[in-house]
Amino acid sequence: MRKLSVVNNVTLDGVMQAPGRPDEDTRGGFGHGGWAGPYNDPVMGEYMAKGMASGADLLFGRRTWEDFSRVWPNQPGNPFSELLDRVRKFVASRTLVEPLGWQNSVLLAGDAAQSVAALKQTDGPDLVVLGSGDLLQTLLRAGLVDTMTLSIHPLVLGEGRKLFTDELARTALRLEDSVVTTTGVVIATYTPV
Repeated sequence: MRKLSVVNNVTLDGVMQAPGRPDEDTRGGFGHGGWAGPYNDPVMGEYMAKGMASGADLLFGRRTWEDFSRVWPNQPGNPFSELLDRVRKFVASRTLVEPLGWQNSVLLAGDAAQSVAALKQTDGPDLVVLGSGDLLQTLLRAGLVDTMTLSIHPLVLGEGRKLFTDELARTALRLEDSVVTTTGVVIATYTPV
């Protein structure tokens, strides 16, 4: 059985919307995109590279997959781009149709919770979810997440789409690992109790 891990950037007030670029996700008039960039440092880079080297398959929601597929294949010479091109990418979507335009992308059509639950039962590498806030809500509600690695940034935005919403049930978590970067980001890995 595959394990499913979440790797995400969040602010202290739980916002996960558009950490990478100003135009990444402006839904709801969100104007703070790109908030994570100033906090990158070698500690974070090393920690994340170690995780990406694990050989896991990636799991995306449609919006995040579409954004990644527009941006990352067009970054020649970037080792992250080469890795993203090479790795298998599963995409949960009710609207996309095959064939998907980014190499090694596989569509999980229909109900996301059912599709991901079935995928977890197959043989293969573990699964890692990057971003994909709407999909994450579904996976968390269905109890499909095995670990969460959160890069918690010392920043309060006061608005934006949150990682944890009011619809989620109470869940106790156990801290498995943590590291603090030179910029004050706490990278913490949790498992459900």
